[in-house]
Amino acid sequence: MHATHEVTNQARPLVGANLFEINSPLRDALAVHAPDLDLSRLRALGAEAGSPAMQAHARLANTHAPVLHTHDRLGHRIDEVEFHPSYHALMASALRHGLHGSPWTGPAGAHIERAAAFMLYTEAEPSVLCPVSMTYAVTPALRANPALQAAWGGKLASRDYDARFIPFERKTAVTMGMGMTEKQGGSDVRANTTRAEPDGDDAWGARVRITGHKWFMSAPMCDAFLVLAQAAGGLSCYFLPRWLPDGTRNAIAIQRLKHKLGNHANASSEVEFHGATAWRVGDEGRGVPQILTMGAMTRLDCALGTAGLMRQALTLAIHHTAQRAAFGKALVAQPLMKNVLADLALESEAATALAMRLAAAVDRTEQTANDHEAVMRRLLTPVAKFWICKRGSHFGQEAMECLGGNGYVEEGGEGVMARIYREMPLNSIWEGAGNIMALDLLRALRGADVAPALEHEFAPARGRHAAFDRAADGVLLCVAAGTEEGQARGLARDVALVLQASLLHRQSPQAVFDAFCDTRLAQASDVFGTLPARHDADALVHRAYPLETH
Repeated sequence: MHATHEVTNQARPLVGANLFEINSPLRDALAVHAPDLDLSRLRALGAEAGSPAMQAHARLANTHAPVLHTHDRLGHRIDEVEFHPSYHALMASALRHGLHGSPWTGPAGAHIERAAAFMLYTEAEPSVLCPVSMTYAVTPALRANPALQAAWGGKLASRDYDARFIPFERKTAVTMGMGMTEKQGGSDVRANTTRAEPDGDDAWGARVRITGHKWFMSAPMCDAFLVLAQAAGGLSCYFLPRWLPDGTRNAIAIQRLKHKLGNHANASSEVEFHGATAWRVGDEGRGVPQILTMGAMTRLDCALGTAGLMRQALTLAIHHTAQRAAFGKALVAQPLMKNVLADLALESEAATALAMRLAAAVDRTEQTANDHEAVMRRLLTPVAKFWICKRGSHFGQEAMECLGGNGYVEEGGEGVMARIYREMPLNSIWEGAGNIMALDLLRALRGADVAPALEHEFAPARGRHAAFDRAADGVLLCVAAGTEEGQARGLARDVALVLQASLLHRQSPQAVFDAFCDTRLAQASDVFGTLPARHDADALVHRAYPLETH
């Protein structure tokens, strides 16, 4: 080999790390929200998610994108999507670890454990979690049709993934999707033109024929979907299966798969319904609030997923800079790089804390009637979804910069950081972009119990940092005085930051809380890497990723 081809000063790939064991912020959040939780399953998932096999499946599933087959070779319409075997391997793993419907029949803490597992799995590969998330989220909505819930509920929670495209009665497990968005409406789903015509009643309730289109319908090979369509009484929610009870295919025509910026392993489609058979879920004319009981849960997963992507990007950045030398020493030891990494570590830990707090509110309100947690669940859903996802793209860009050109290179799917960066905008857009979340926050603030609930959350951190006290007072003042629509984004940011600070005070070392308050609340920095000199950047980086363990 020529001397010019000798490879030096390149970081080894991050392979074989137990993603749970090296994640102190996640473990600390679990210690607060589920102190009695058996962590053995999360340790097992952490090892699997960081394994070479999972990394290979993630690369292959993204490199070999789904392919739509509208017809077979004889001209019959089939509307099937073909996936690489690695996609199915990833789906099987996600269901085996209970990331879909299993928490709904689990004990107290089941949703919290599932949230932690969802974050860990996101670090391995987020694309397949779209149908997994929708399968998890559908249960609250499907409860409005007890017959459908009884028929489908068990298989929606089954951990035995079944990829076959056959009627659901013959499958061991099923997955669910949803279809709301149309060409002309986007987020304004009340402008939808898809219509539902009455078609009688049967064991599953009021049956209709649906005609129309959906501009985005993710995971079109799911076994059934919740969709919105106009009925005589207004926009309504319907359960639309791929196969009908008589064993024939439903009238769903997949027009094309979307060519997206990221999320390449998962199929997103444009579909048309030509008199497709569906069954109503909930009351006629109440389609939006009905399907949003599903959307609220997928919004939780948007926050969890982005927090997981942040965590993986941070880990890759620290892992790389610890091995890469420049100007005479390791990059991680360079003062500016160390400051950037420490600041990214603060952001990642705060995102984990906020996402897990929302998961805890979901778990507690599903287990028992809890007024405080119900208020926090309603408030945190748009706040966490807005802020964590909004920060994701900035975070991904800064983490990529830590790797320099190596972070920007795709290299046949080997460039994990590039894949993370392309994925980051998705969760901010999916299930309602930033403006929709800000408007939802304003609706949540109409409740009389919001201010007392927030003060209860803030109370433990009161008096611990002057900037925290000022920011908390400012948030409560805005809540009491009301906020104009045009300023709703600013309020969403402020609520998120103060809640993150209060959570870090509760579950993280004092140094983390102090550094977060100094950078996010006192100086309101608009760029990563401005941590004041008095903070121990080495300790913050070490907490994020203890280098001696790998």
